[in-house]
This record gives sequence, structure tokens and C-alpha cells, in this order.
Amino acid sequence: MDETGVLGLIEELSILLEDSKPVFGKNNLRQVDITAAFEIMDEIRDTFPGEFAQARQIVRERQSLLDDAEAESSRLIEDARSQAMTIASEQEIVRIAQQQADTIMADARELERQTRAGAEDYADEVFGHVEQSLDTLITSVRRCRDRLNNQGIGR
Repeated sequence: MDETGVLGLIEELSILLEDSKPVFGKNNLRQVDITAAFEIMDEIRDTFPGEFAQARQIVRERQSLLDDAEAESSRLIEDARSQAMTIASEQEIVRIAQQQADTIMADARELERQTRAGAEDYADEVFGHVEQSLDTLITSVRRCRDRLNNQGIGR
């Protein structure tokens, strides 16, 4: 499937409906290749779980990066504490190690904040895309129903 995803498939379905031939004598009725329409709808159904899975995978990867950063900061803090205990008599070294540990923790917290914000932004973008796709699909369905209902008036 191309990069347009669900929106591209909805557009493809819309084109299929618009390009369909009118029924002889009834311009508001169309002959639609039902197999092609169902294939497009199946692709749409198959695409949604993929996009959600991709969003979940990105969140997992970012969480893994965050976990690695936290583990690394904990290791560095532990190393700094160990070194400070070894040289307990030298207060300046202890102070510097604590500053470094605080800096590492602050950096890890900022990385966590950025990672979470990025994951939330991506999830919001995916849900916006899904919402837009559904709105477009609903509009197409309403337009088709209106055409169908308008046929009933002329009977």
C-alpha cells in the first residue's frame, strides 16, 4: 500500500463510485464493481490495525530509550556515589559527583518529558488521521444514501 494510507483508499473508493456508469435511464443509479468496492473496504479495515500497531511500536521504542537512559543515569549515580565513598575525605569530589548526578537526572527527566510528549503528539496525529478518514468515509456514505433516496422520489 502507498503512503497515503486510509485517506488514499477512501479517495480510491470515492473515485470508483463517481466513475461508475449510470443505469440506463436513471442517472441517479450507478453500476458499481462491488468486488472492487469490497476490496478497497477490506484494505481500509486492514490498514487501521497497522497504523495503531505502528503507533504502539513507537511508544514502546521510546519507552525503551527512556528505560535505558534511566538505567544509565542510575548506573552513573551509583558510580559517582561509589567514588565519593572511596574519597570521603575530599568533600569537593563528593560535591562535584552530586552535581553530575543531579545533571544526569535532570537530563533523564527532560528526555522522559520529550519522549512522552513526542509519543502523545504522534498518537494524536494518528487519531486525527483516523478521525479525518472516518469523516470522509461518512460523507461519502451520506452522499451515496442521498443519491439512493433521491431515486425513490422519481418513482
